[in-house]
Amino acid sequence: MIELENVTKTYAHGKKKAVDGLTLKVEGGELFGFIGPNGAGKTTTIKLMTGILAPDEGTVTMAGHSMKEDRLEAQRLIGFVPDGNDLYDRLTGMEYLNFMADVYQVDAARRKAHIEKYLDIFSLEDAVNQQIRSYSKGMKQKLVVIGALIHNPPIWILDEPLGGLDPRAAHLLKEEMIRHCTAGNTVFFSTHVLEVAEKLCTRIGIIADGSLKALGTLDELRSGEMSASLEDLFLELTDTEEADAK
Repeated sequence: MIELENVTKTYAHGKKKAVDGLTLKVEGGELFGFIGPNGAGKTTTIKLMTGILAPDEGTVTMAGHSMKEDRLEAQRLIGFVPDGNDLYDRLTGMEYLNFMADVYQVDAARRKAHIEKYLDIFSLEDAVNQQIRSYSKGMKQKLVVIGALIHNPPIWILDEPLGGLDPRAAHLLKEEMIRHCTAGNTVFFSTHVLEVAEKLCTRIGIIADGSLKALGTLDELRSGEMSASLEDLFLELTDTEEADAK
């Protein structure tokens, strides 16, 4: 459902490769974990996948739609939760959600059902008619998640979505991610919390220095070292890159 083919992105007039020849395919039904050290290329990869950035080389395809040739249709298939929750602070929560529903042309009945469901899940019913500037960081994160998924997209791209969430909300979002994949859809999930990736994801990609260093299920990544944790594997695979950066 997600396909990146030989994708490269450079900054500083071609002097720095943030993503270097990345090829990756994520199928329907997968809850895919994407992990790497700071500066590894995770956020740039996600911006390329969502059409925020265009690659210098290579192709990005979402459920058969090219991000270059058919960008708007590809983007309609994505629910994107970015790392950070910059919002229109003078809107109320409900005004923001209706704005997102209008952007994705969600009809009145579907938006009502979605909003009611997720306001209940995230316990935001009492705050939804207040201005967003009165919200805590966690409340803003919940609102961003509700807005990003309001059109029921088949592909969820979540960049550190658990940041700022209380344990109950984080647990419920993880359950929603699993439910989405069980229905045959795709979740692409970037996180710094290795324990969450280890327990939640069906397959994991480890990126460092702009390229994939490992890809597979946890057992495949262990390569026979059955006692190794994801943390051990992550440190082993990224240690060279971090040492070179010093």
